[in-house]
Amino acid sequence: MLAGRRYLLAFTDEQVAYAEQVGAACRAVWNTALEQRREYRRRGGFIGYVEQARQMAEAKKDPHCAWLADAPSHTLQQTLRDLDRACKTHGTWKVRWRSKSRTAPSFRFPDPKHLAVRRLNRRWGEVRLPKFGPVRFRWTRPVGGTIRSATVSRSGGRWYISFCVEDGVSEAAPNGKPPVGVDRGVAVAIATSDGELCDQEFVTPGEAVRLTRLQQQLSRSLRVHGRNRRSGRRDVVHAQLGRLHARIRDRRADFAARTAARLVRHHGTVVVEDLRIKNMTASAKGTTEQPGRNVRQKAGLNRAILAKGWGGLLLALEHAARYHGAQVVKVDPAYTSQTCHACTHIARESRESQAVFRCVACGHQDNADVNAAKNILAAGLAVTGRGDLAVRRSAKRQPPERLTA
Repeated sequence: MLAGRRYLLAFTDEQVAYAEQVGAACRAVWNTALEQRREYRRRGGFIGYVEQARQMAEAKKDPHCAWLADAPSHTLQQTLRDLDRACKTHGTWKVRWRSKSRTAPSFRFPDPKHLAVRRLNRRWGEVRLPKFGPVRFRWTRPVGGTIRSATVSRSGGRWYISFCVEDGVSEAAPNGKPPVGVDRGVAVAIATSDGELCDQEFVTPGEAVRLTRLQQQLSRSLRVHGRNRRSGRRDVVHAQLGRLHARIRDRRADFAARTAARLVRHHGTVVVEDLRIKNMTASAKGTTEQPGRNVRQKAGLNRAILAKGWGGLLLALEHAARYHGAQVVKVDPAYTSQTCHACTHIARESRESQAVFRCVACGHQDNADVNAAKNILAAGLAVTGRGDLAVRRSAKRQPPERLTA
């Protein structure tokens, strides 16, 4: 199977500057090629990867485009391949531009022949990258397989390298352990059908105060100081915010990985809701003609949903399930929080509060999130019993029972 290995790079000052230059070149290639594709579409034509790669090779010969020749050619070609795949998957008009201020620099070396990795000592390893030379990285875990590609990216002011590794491990056979339903919430991150509640505060009280203070400083700092010059104070505050957010993201990713590993180790089937997180966290501000209502409240709910890392948990579950013989089943989330697990009566009034569920029909009382997790598990068992493994699949019926004399 393919797996990822991420390590902290120890760039020199010259390598940091060159990495920024390569990241800017890849971003410019992405934006230029995307605009070229859109312009062709406006005229009723089409341009693909092959033609754009040929034009980029010709542009490198132009003295005005010497910055293209300075970057490794494989990283620029891989950028065009990634753009081609994104346009085929999402459509040319839905692919986004890469902003300099909002998109962290990132570039990939797709050819493993150009990557040479060796371990220096207990703490450090070394990789040779095209046009970078030898680069040291923190050896926090063995590579554990054959390297297929490498991606260099910046996060929170630090540079990392991620190896795509073929670990030589086959998917584990079904473990035959009992299933579990998982409800993802806002007040409590994870609630299982077994009655377990898993939650963690990813931001300490002191960090919350510092985060607010830094955001206030960022809003008061000037965007531009003088002509064609950036504000030094704004850059410093922006870097401090980036490091703080990176620390919070690392905690959230660690929580998702640990929770997912525990679930797939003890259960053979993990049933989750097929949530449309992007639609759920859309803004409610509306338009000028039709302004939205409760915009501030909806914005707070969106932040709370994103802070719990629902999408990251699902990715961690799907990754860990391959190694432990478990399967992840997604079910329709409709009415799972309003249905009584004991009598299957559906009523909005049964959920008295965020944490209390009391059925208005039979009087069954339970934790609201645990009750929802039990309904999710029941829906998952019904789906797998019909032979389906996901939502929006065929509705096969159970075979009729034979009557015995």
